[in-house]
Order: sequence, then C-alpha cells, then structure tokens
Amino acid sequence: MSEFRTATTRRGKLELQKRAPKLIESGKKTLVLHGTKSSAVLNSVLTQIYHLKKQSAVKYSRKNDNINPFEAGGETSLEFFSQKTDCSLFLYGSHSKKRPNNLVIGRTYDHHVYDLIEVGIENFRGMESFVYDKKLAPKEGSKPFMAFIGEGFESIIGLKHLKEVLLDLFRGEVVENLNLAGVDHAYVCTALSSTKVFFTHCALRLKKSGTVVPRMELVEVGPSMDMVIRRHRPPNESVRKEAMRTSKDKPKKKEKNVKKDPLQGKIGNVYIPDQKIGEMALPNKSKGVKRERREARQNHGNDEHASKKKKGDS
Repeated sequence: MSEFRTATTRRGKLELQKRAPKLIESGKKTLVLHGTKSSAVLNSVLTQIYHLKKQSAVKYSRKNDNINPFEAGGETSLEFFSQKTDCSLFLYGSHSKKRPNNLVIGRTYDHHVYDLIEVGIENFRGMESFVYDKKLAPKEGSKPFMAFIGEGFESIIGLKHLKEVLLDLFRGEVVENLNLAGVDHAYVCTALSSTKVFFTHCALRLKKSGTVVPRMELVEVGPSMDMVIRRHRPPNESVRKEAMRTSKDKPKKKEKNVKKDPLQGKIGNVYIPDQKIGEMALPNKSKGVKRERREARQNHGNDEHASKKKKGDS
C-alpha cells in the first residue's frame, strides 16, 4: 500500500494549493533534461530554449540513463520528475549513432505522459551567430507571435501534432487582453516537406509607413534550426477526452436582464423607452384626421338639418 502524506507546514499547504486543479489554469512549466549521451549541438539547443522560457522552465544538468519515453516503462523517471517540479511539458535530448541530435518534446496530463513527438536537429545556428542591433533583443516575459507557414500544418498528421506541441511550448500563459506594444518577437515555423520544418526566432522592428499603422519587419535573432520528424505518439482518445473536459462550474459572463425560472425556463426583460406619441407631429393628410373631419362635418350637417326642421314646424 502506498503512503499518502499531507502538508503540515504553511509553506507546504500553499504549494499544494498552487498545484491543485483550477478553473482557469496558469501557464505551463517546461522540464529540460538530457540522456546519458549528448552532443554539443543538442546541449546548445536545450540551453537556448531554456533561456527563451527561463521564467517558466526547470533545467536538469545531470545525465539520466533510465529514461526512454517511447518504450514501455521507460517514462517512470520522467513522470516522477514532472510531478516533483510540477511541469506539464518536457524536452528530452539524447544522441546516438542511430538517432543523432535527437530531441523529444512531450506533454503530460496528471503527471503521466500524454503525447510525444521526436525530431532530429539539423543546421542549428545559435543566438551568438546572428548580428543585429541589441536594442531589438526581445524582453523576458513578453508574449510572442506564432506563425506557421505551409498547408501541411493543416493536412499532415505529423506536422499538425508538431504544431500543437510547439504552440503549447512557446505561447506562455493564456491571456484575454494583450498590449500590442509589448509584443516584440515571433516564432516562425515553415513546412519544407511532409517531415521537415524550419524553425526560427525573430525580433520585430517597427518602421514608418506613411500611415498610422507602422510597417513591421522581422529580424532573425536566433536560434534557428531544421526539425526532422522521426517518431510521434498521439494521445489516447479516452485520455484526450478527459484532458479536454471543462468544468460546469466555469464562471460565465453575466447576461443582463435575463433570469431563469424553474417552470418557464429562461425569461428576458425588454425595456422600451417612452415613445411620447402625444407629442409627435402628425402629417396633414393622415387617414385619422380625414375621418375626424368627415365625422365633424356630418355632425354639423345633422345639427343644421335639425334646426331647420324645428323652424318649419313652428
């Protein structure tokens, strides 16, 4: 039987409250680690992605020889680290003769592996190899643009899966309102083939355009690389439905002048302003005025006929 331990200190209870399920989830954290064998290219890739996500990432520098995400039982240590650091995304790098510069990107649900995609890194260029004005360097914590160029991201299963994972990895915390002045960088992914994607990181430069809207230019600041899709494992359909399920207690936007009745159902109140019909100017040839004049003339004629009759009788 497994032993369940509860927090006894105030700090421990606050930490458990942060990890508890919420109606509106906070940003996802990323775990960065590598296997027994690695390469200089792969170490640089992991380090620079960690710096791009420094505010929401945890990096392990020790080697891990018992992690094999695509094999049965090989994700036990990975799930343990995910629960320990409260990370729902992970990057795992390994290097071998069969799969050189191998990078596994995955997501977890309830600290269990949800899905995996394996890519090979080619033509890597680090941040230090780009020359640009340092004033354009993106600021930490700013929201990025995400651009996916190519029809394959909508039709090919592997590219669609890679798009979903990259969106979760780099978009940061989901917000409702955004100040465009604070958006200073973009991630651009271009589908070169059905299994190859060119990934680059660019800063945004605003220039005069002669109008109110400035002209925008992209300046590469790195890193950039080619990602070759090797293996991918989509989530189980039952787990996917459970992960996509939303709470019924999610706060909804309040509807004005609407109430619910157990018998009549949904009832809405419609408020019509005073139309002030008595003060409205009627047209000269309206049917109502014609009828009133006709009736008045007829009544006047009847009165004259009655008075003449009385005079004749006398």
